[in-house]
Amino acid sequence: MQVLVLNSGSSSLKFQLFSMPAETILCSGLIERIGMDDAKFIYKTEKDTIEHVTAIYNHKQGLELLSHQLLDSETGIIKSASDIDIVGHRVVQGGARFKETTEINQWAKDNIKDLFSLAPLHNPANFEGIEVAEAIFPSAKQVAVFDTAFHQSIPPEHAYRYAIPNNLLTEHKIRMYGFHGTSHKYVSEQAIHYLGKKESKIISIHLGNGCSITAIKNGKAVDHSMGLTPLDGLIMGTRSGDIDPSVIFHLASKLNYSLDEINTLLQKKSGMLGLTGFSDLREIETEAAKGNRDCLLALQMNTYRIKKYIGSYAAVLNGLDAIVFTAGIGENSELMRKMVCEDLDFLGINLDTEKNKERSKLLRAVNTIESKVKILVIPTNEELEIAKQSVQLFEN
Repeated sequence: MQVLVLNSGSSSLKFQLFSMPAETILCSGLIERIGMDDAKFIYKTEKDTIEHVTAIYNHKQGLELLSHQLLDSETGIIKSASDIDIVGHRVVQGGARFKETTEINQWAKDNIKDLFSLAPLHNPANFEGIEVAEAIFPSAKQVAVFDTAFHQSIPPEHAYRYAIPNNLLTEHKIRMYGFHGTSHKYVSEQAIHYLGKKESKIISIHLGNGCSITAIKNGKAVDHSMGLTPLDGLIMGTRSGDIDPSVIFHLASKLNYSLDEINTLLQKKSGMLGLTGFSDLREIETEAAKGNRDCLLALQMNTYRIKKYIGSYAAVLNGLDAIVFTAGIGENSELMRKMVCEDLDFLGINLDTEKNKERSKLLRAVNTIESKVKILVIPTNEELEIAKQSVQLFEN
């Protein structure tokens, strides 16, 4: 069975083609800077790596380019579009309607569209990927795997509700949903296997352009940093994370910002970009090393916020077996891991600075021997998790 996984972002498209159930990667790649004249297409197989820059103005063009490449007589992987059995799509916001992996039909599409306002940077791109894939791979089963589904286990009465009038939950479903669930699920399962314990208390820290942190007990999410939308929680590349809601009122009433301007400010112009002028952590770390005060302060603010969540989630879990760093920054930034773990020895978190410098694509522990809490770096694989869940949907 061949499963194509599509992870559509606002201006990017990640893809992997798997042979299942062997979990063999037949090809993988990325389309970056969708909407630009200099979009980048990267396609990799065991034998070939193809990279080129071209104009790609929307996801439809990007997917058409991918399908042509998959069918290429020399470097392609498939002979016909019908060779693809399942297309698995990452969908960020599933709301209260989607509690598990779902085969896509018109009802599913209508409801995904209804949730656009709760994930404006993600769900529209996810939806476009679905519609284009239906046209390009008409014989394939289309499946949606929701970022929010893993967090459906969060206790309803005290953890995911907001202290606002009850009818806003019952009638309008305003509550905390949580995101990056596919990543948190994947790495927490890897961590549980590593720990070899039936009962476990884990904090999973997903650090990329978007960032979130999840408290996980016995494999189930019990709390999470993001809320109704992916704007809440940790400081991110361009998103503010936690903010006093009164800031929004002040921007509107005193500084005459429109609601659209406030949304753009908090979603696209805040976070590390707003603090430093850079959204790429590698540039921020380089500038901080040169003495750039704004960049150094931003790193301190970012890691301070993460430490506060670790402390609160250790209390929620009533103990801690492991913390997990994952995603692009979590897996690759030695400095961020070091700054997060500093002065957490009272929790039994002790980082081995030499192990922390090591690079690997495999799960690794970077804690000292004496550390009561394991500090794990686990590369996430959202695409594989989506492929597995997509196949499981038709096995049940």
